[in-house]
Amino acid sequence: MKFISFMDWQSILYYLLLFVLAMGVVQSVSIGGLFFLKGTGEKRANVFYGLLLITIGLTLLHNILFVLGVFEDYPALTFLPIYYTLALPTLLFYYVKLNLYPQYEMRWTDLKHFILPLGQFLFFLSLFLRTAEDKSEMGRYFYSPFYGAFEQFLYLTTFFAYIYFAYRYLYHKRKQLKDQQEALKVTYLRYLLKGFFVLFCIHTLFVLGDFFSYEFLNVNLRSIKAYAALGMLSFAALVFWLGIYGFQVLVWGKKVFSKG
Repeated sequence: MKFISFMDWQSILYYLLLFVLAMGVVQSVSIGGLFFLKGTGEKRANVFYGLLLITIGLTLLHNILFVLGVFEDYPALTFLPIYYTLALPTLLFYYVKLNLYPQYEMRWTDLKHFILPLGQFLFFLSLFLRTAEDKSEMGRYFYSPFYGAFEQFLYLTTFFAYIYFAYRYLYHKRKQLKDQQEALKVTYLRYLLKGFFVLFCIHTLFVLGDFFSYEFLNVNLRSIKAYAALGMLSFAALVFWLGIYGFQVLVWGKKVFSKG
């Protein structure tokens, strides 16, 4: 019997990781697209969830390209505007809020929630349009508001804050339930937030470990294959969770979310 060498095992695990990550992108983008075609339920909530799935899928794609070294081999693609970490909390929050309170009318004050997502997109777009030489001088600088240590801080703190406020809306809605369909909708959303919160806490540990080691110990944990792989999988778990939930809403939960 011929044994597989250690290097072969490394190659197998590497390609298996890429396959899992790629499936996460395909799942999130495809299911996200279906939410734009969903004819029932709160239309605005459907749009927000569709955008959430697509943006988190594109962010995962950014991570895949980073692992593959695409940005190093093709500097012109650096800062390709597919990285939307700061948009994810806002999109998740509004999906929950609009499903719980479909009568809510968006106001101009809601625009403040989209300042950071828009700023991040414009930041990447402006740098992406620069020459490869200019982009090569950029890095994970601490002062970079949208692609450095401060971006990671905003990403984590805003996500926990928006999850908390989404839970608050959920808590108040449970006291005002009128029928079984509303109760089931609240149950769906509660499991969405509960599962996402647990997975995000795990993901946060990897982000903080990378942050502290890079900024204060000058150690790039992303260069350690096992750590980088587990960190990638922690984010991919968030993608799969949102995709699985979205699939359930489109199939088994169709009647639950039939009313706007």
